[in-house]
Amino acid sequence: VHPNVSQGCQGGCATCSDYNGCLSCKPRLFFVLERIGMKQIGVCLSSCPSGYYGTRYPDINKCAKCKADCDTCFTRNFCTKCKSGFYLYSGKCLEKCPDGLEANNHTMECTSIVHCETSEWSPWSPCMKKGRTCGFKRGNEVRVREIVQHPSARGNPCPATSESRKCIVQRKRCQKEGKGKKNREEKRKKSNKDESKETRQESKGRAARRQNREQRENNNKTQPKKRKAPNKEQDLAPVDTAH
Repeated sequence: VHPNVSQGCQGGCATCSDYNGCLSCKPRLFFVLERIGMKQIGVCLSSCPSGYYGTRYPDINKCAKCKADCDTCFTRNFCTKCKSGFYLYSGKCLEKCPDGLEANNHTMECTSIVHCETSEWSPWSPCMKKGRTCGFKRGNEVRVREIVQHPSARGNPCPATSESRKCIVQRKRCQKEGKGKKNREEKRKKSNKDESKETRQESKGRAARRQNREQRENNNKTQPKKRKAPNKEQDLAPVDTAH
């Protein structure tokens, strides 16, 4: 250590020298040696850089190097990320994954082998031939299932997701498209005709009721009013001649 030790340091150093940089750090900071060419300079950091792990002691907090195959680590014996060409497994960096595991080149980890999983078969479809369900005796019916878990690289591949088998049905004639269209058109015309007939009947009923009402009103206007009958008792009353 260079004898010129200073107490008024910058950059988190508690003590330092012009030649060696930081010699000790302020509380909670980590001391690490950085190589610059042939020279090592002490620096104080809030966290350890990549390839180092931190250890705390009563007198000093220091950053120590991870293993050579480890890029980042929690302790010297527990790696959290491996360097290129190695796969992480249980805190260790391996060139080849153990039996029962496979290498994941995306995460660079050894992971469990995943096999394909499918759902249950669906019910058989109706018997069909060339997309139709009539006009034939022998056809085919199918059923399907879905993939619920795709396999990993070394996992068992997925089986077929559809099956087909021959089927026999009672032959039935297919309704011709033109005839069916004609029947639908006739039904529509008949419905419109019935609706028009009901509408005409309702209109005639309203007209008849209106005509009857007008006739009654006219009769009331033309019929002479009845005169009131004279009171016979008043006509037969004795006349007082005494004066």
